[in-house]
Amino acid sequence: MYKLLSQMNIYPKMTDISEILIASDISKSFPNGNGGLSVLEDVSFSLDSQEFLCIVGPSGCGKTTLLKILAGLMIPSEGDVIFEGERVIRPRRRIGFVFQEANLMPWRTVEDNISLPLELQGQNGSEVHTKTTDLIELVGLSSFEKTYPRDLSGGMAQRVAIARALIHDPDLLLLDEPFGALDALTRERMATELMRIWGAQKVTVVMVTHSISEAILLADRILVLSPRPGKVTLDLPISLTRPRDLSMAHTKEFGKLASRIRAAIANEE
Repeated sequence: MYKLLSQMNIYPKMTDISEILIASDISKSFPNGNGGLSVLEDVSFSLDSQEFLCIVGPSGCGKTTLLKILAGLMIPSEGDVIFEGERVIRPRRRIGFVFQEANLMPWRTVEDNISLPLELQGQNGSEVHTKTTDLIELVGLSSFEKTYPRDLSGGMAQRVAIARALIHDPDLLLLDEPFGALDALTRERMATELMRIWGAQKVTVVMVTHSISEAILLADRILVLSPRPGKVTLDLPISLTRPRDLSMAHTKEFGKLASRIRAAIANEE
């Protein structure tokens, strides 16, 4: 239906559908002087409000490219992304993005980095301060308001990046391997923290990760992409009860989910 509607340049409003986001037949190729490099091919899925979706797959399968297309940072070669009833063709204020690196301004403190998006929108005053303070508390950095990025650990810097992405109350938060540069123990703690933050904010999340166990722990649903060009080879609901903790990784159900995801990746290699 959405492919036909997109050809007619007609998109249903969110009052008519339950999904907050619909990706329809997304393909992406890059020119390389040899007929083009196909990165994504016919990727389609939908996302319900407040859902937590993880995307996994082998390196180079187009996960980050897909995330940038969902954010409006990149236009697909074919297909459409519909967010809240409108086609995504440019970045949207209601879509937050957290990159692999925190990318903090080194000359700005924690609170000044978090409030930056609102300042760029021309907002200031007590409301911005209150919102910033609330987010600092939410991400567990209440005693680091005046700290500069050089004095933060990698995990703390990523907390700042997440708070900065949440400052304008996005309906959709996109996370591109946000914990990839962290050591294993810090990564586990950050995954637990992300669950807590998501539980408090209830924002819709799409997260790219290379960690199968991390995806199972966090997600309501997991998409597995094949090697390049990336196609959806598995769309797996995660029925583990919430709240979740790291001890679930030792359960039989968790192991079965991990085995199914690994098999889906291996069968395409």
